[in-house]
Amino acid sequence: MATSSEGPDMAGDAPDSPKPRSHGRLSNSVSMQPRDLMAPQRVRGAWRVKVVTLFPEAFPGTLGLSLTGKALEMGLWALEAIDLRLFGEGRHRNVDDTPAGGGAGMVLRADVVARALAAAARGAPADRARWPVVLLSPRGRPFTQAKAREWAVAEGLTLLCGRFEGVDQRVIDAFGIEEVSLGDFVMTGGEIAAQAMIDATVRLLPGVLGNMASTEKESFSDGLLEHPQYTRPQIWEGREIPAVLQSGHHGEIAKWRRAEAERLTQERRPDLWTARLVPKG
Repeated sequence: MATSSEGPDMAGDAPDSPKPRSHGRLSNSVSMQPRDLMAPQRVRGAWRVKVVTLFPEAFPGTLGLSLTGKALEMGLWALEAIDLRLFGEGRHRNVDDTPAGGGAGMVLRADVVARALAAAARGAPADRARWPVVLLSPRGRPFTQAKAREWAVAEGLTLLCGRFEGVDQRVIDAFGIEEVSLGDFVMTGGEIAAQAMIDATVRLLPGVLGNMASTEKESFSDGLLEHPQYTRPQIWEGREIPAVLQSGHHGEIAKWRRAEAERLTQERRPDLWTARLVPKG
């Protein structure tokens, strides 16, 4: 995930201008407390994620729908949206400044981000293995299914959504923040990437999908892309379901699916296929 410049932070330049509000959302008074979404129903010991963002109203977003939304309502996981603006400097709560050394765009200030991360750290273990702290950054290592599994077995996760030209390096170093990228493309901010990563992680939590066996046979679970899937009708516009899938011979079906997964991986993701051929250790 990459973020691009959006120009200067204009929060302090036009204090009397109306600010856009989300449809149907009531105005909120300023509070330094993060918004713990659906926390009253949280199951004891449930996995938690804290998102530091300039746009807390973006959450839960699509995470509030379908299986992840149901799991959120059931308290199988919990979400806190922490408004970075509340930790800004001065009367207008500025969060960014011009880059040291010159250049275009603006950079999120170390002191502002540090205050937000300190608030996010309340109630979370300091051990990064138990509670990773992550910046969504184009410089980061690519997000993978293995990373989602790693996060899913932790107690929780803090995600910092980048904006503008990036974040002051000093706060990244001081907090030992891991940088992770959603992909080699440019986005205006980290909120959408954060939702994608949270979704990939939450679906691995016990009880979210119901049938955990399904997660063991999908793309990337064993380093291969998933085999093709078919369902009724048996014949559609002259195209028939492969005969082996209708044979009832489970051994032959498993062999066919494995062969198809290997074929697709070699064709579409030679990088994954090559990685499988490299001896581990």
